[in-house]
Amino acid sequence: MHPRLRSFIGTILIIILVVVYADIATTVASALLATSPWWVHLLYFLLTGLLWILPAMLIIKWMAGPRPPRA
Repeated sequence: MHPRLRSFIGTILIIILVVVYADIATTVASALLATSPWWVHLLYFLLTGLLWILPAMLIIKWMAGPRPPRA
């Protein structure tokens, strides 16, 4: 696959990932944490705010393409 096409597809996938992930994280927080104290909200959003990085890293790794062979 051409690197420019791979980058374009990866960019679109990351945008979709962020939007869907934020929507799910907010929906779960609204449903489960409505009466929780502020520090539970803080911990939840701190964790979920960092957790999206893992799938994004996989997409970025895919966008970079295969590694060249070592000489």
